[in-house]
Amino acid sequence: MAKRLDQILVVDLECTCWEGDPPPGQSGEIIEIGICLLDINTLARSMKDAILVRPERSQVSPFCTQLTTLTQEQVDSGISFEAACQQLRKVYQAGDRTWASFGDFDRRQFERQCQQTGVRYPFGRTHLNVKNLLALALNEPYELGMDQALKRVGLPLEGTHHRGVDDAWNIAQLLAMLLGRMRDNHHPGG
Repeated sequence: MAKRLDQILVVDLECTCWEGDPPPGQSGEIIEIGICLLDINTLARSMKDAILVRPERSQVSPFCTQLTTLTQEQVDSGISFEAACQQLRKVYQAGDRTWASFGDFDRRQFERQCQQTGVRYPFGRTHLNVKNLLALALNEPYELGMDQALKRVGLPLEGTHHRGVDDAWNIAQLLAMLLGRMRDNHHPGG
């Protein structure tokens, strides 16, 4: 099947985390998958969604709740990681679309968690690292954090930082800005 280039699936993860090392027997795992679709033709954002994922090998720490606003009770009502990956494939055609995230953490976390749980990786092979693209496009000497990147290009942070659903929305806006600039600078025949 040909890759669909109608939309980019922008993803942002929130995972269980701790102020220091994880408690014995626990490791970071996905608790929220934030999703935003970016229309390639119009560069408009749509389908702002969050999939809450029930952790199986860790608990939401007070630090994690302070950072993400997500509580153990909220994620306990989520779906399994396997069901979340199925939803990405079926609802968002994740295997057939280019997907993007801010940095490589999200891609590596999906790969790691799929390997650890035996769940099929939900995405295709094409991943855009918006954090890296932005640093290169702005001629920055290093990659910026998402909130820094928004400030640098004059865009507001919409929603709650470190909530996957809101971060995916903001990342899609940064990607739309980059693609728009590329199109504006493109001169046919030049």
